[in-house]
Amino acid sequence: MEYNTTRPKLLLPEYGRNVQEMISHAMEIADRDERNKATRAIIEVMGQLNPHLRDVDDFRHKLWTHLFVMSDFKLEVDSPYEIPEQETLSSKPDVMPYPKGKIKFGHYGKYTQEILKDSKNITAADERDYLKITMANFMKKQYLAYNNDAVENHVIANQLRDLSQGELILENPDELMNTNLILKSFGIQPNKRPKKNQKNQKNFKGKNQNQNQNRNKN
Repeated sequence: MEYNTTRPKLLLPEYGRNVQEMISHAMEIADRDERNKATRAIIEVMGQLNPHLRDVDDFRHKLWTHLFVMSDFKLEVDSPYEIPEQETLSSKPDVMPYPKGKIKFGHYGKYTQEILKDSKNITAADERDYLKITMANFMKKQYLAYNNDAVENHVIANQLRDLSQGELILENPDELMNTNLILKSFGIQPNKRPKKNQKNQKNFKGKNQNQNQNRNKN
């Protein structure tokens, strides 16, 4: 028997070995006109085997490119498109620089930190007050989206002052939006949140009941 491990490697496995062998056969045809006819027939077969390529812009151009790839760029035919060069297709793209930046509080995100850092450039008092309360409420929403447990308003106020480098100070943290209203806007019912203390108390009571039952049996 003949196994795939002993056969030539498939350059584009998605087309299968039959298409690969058809291309190899076309390369052996001496007459150029006959070779062109065979190549166009192979292109039609490739299009039928991969109908999803029809959704790709200029999909026939892509089929011809795949044809030359599977022939190891050795098939000499009259292509309706420019014949690709092996060096161009095999070349790797340049490495894109990855933006680096340290975020102090990850749940607030980079842009929140940048906005608060630039708050020193705002000199108008009314604009600073608007920015202060707006960003504080936004931070509280972001905090609750990250952690559904309740958050103290003074924590938001301290982190607002920290991220703004002391430029924005919330004198009355109680002015912030109500925690329950924020949770409801997320589709979370505040009274249905599991409370860790209650859960621990239930587990503790359950263990005590089991211990008492074991003592009574003994």
